[in-house]
Amino acid sequence: MATAEVATVHWERLVVGPIEANCYLLYDRPGGEAMVIDPGADGHRILEALTAKELQVKAILLTHTHFDHIGALEPVHQATGAPILVHEAEAGWLGDPTLNLSAGLEGLLSEPIRGPHPHRTLVGGEVLTLAGQAIRVLPTPGHTPGGLSYWLPDAGWVFTGDALFKQSIGRTDLPGGNLTQLLEGIRRSLLTLPDETVILPGHGPESTIGEERRANPFLQGLSP
Repeated sequence: MATAEVATVHWERLVVGPIEANCYLLYDRPGGEAMVIDPGADGHRILEALTAKELQVKAILLTHTHFDHIGALEPVHQATGAPILVHEAEAGWLGDPTLNLSAGLEGLLSEPIRGPHPHRTLVGGEVLTLAGQAIRVLPTPGHTPGGLSYWLPDAGWVFTGDALFKQSIGRTDLPGGNLTQLLEGIRRSLLTLPDETVILPGHGPESTIGEERRANPFLQGLSP
């Protein structure tokens, strides 16, 4: 588990599930408001972390709807009552085990995921808020058709899901994947951010936009 803070906003990372996805808690202070990003598995751990800080969950944000990012969506939503926000292109994926890739994974999951319907759909360009901090919704499709990233410009953080990782990018050989679209989304939405922006990805450690611009082998020659 890792944590960080800037001004009135903090993040905490929980590595969850059999393929070690990153779930993030974004909050202003203990006892205050929070958002959960990608509750992928281990719902009891996520709820314990929320309870330990007495956080009131304002929303559940999804970067995309693959099983490893939505596996604990139902229990977290049921326990908190928080609305679920996802790109409109993947609203139907939550309840479709074929599209969310949970079908046929008996060795990893107890059953296929048929998640709840989202309460709000996004397209990119929206601005959400938490404790006065703007959270800009950035379109980063390509790993999935409705991939989103969430950028906090004042804090200098961007949650990229499975679009961009340290030294890598998301797979595009899964249903709805498109390499050209992914690279274009990264170019337009992420490489235009300040170099010092911290990348908080869906798997693995954090990085920065500047580091990935310089050293990510998949982004060489890709300019904003």
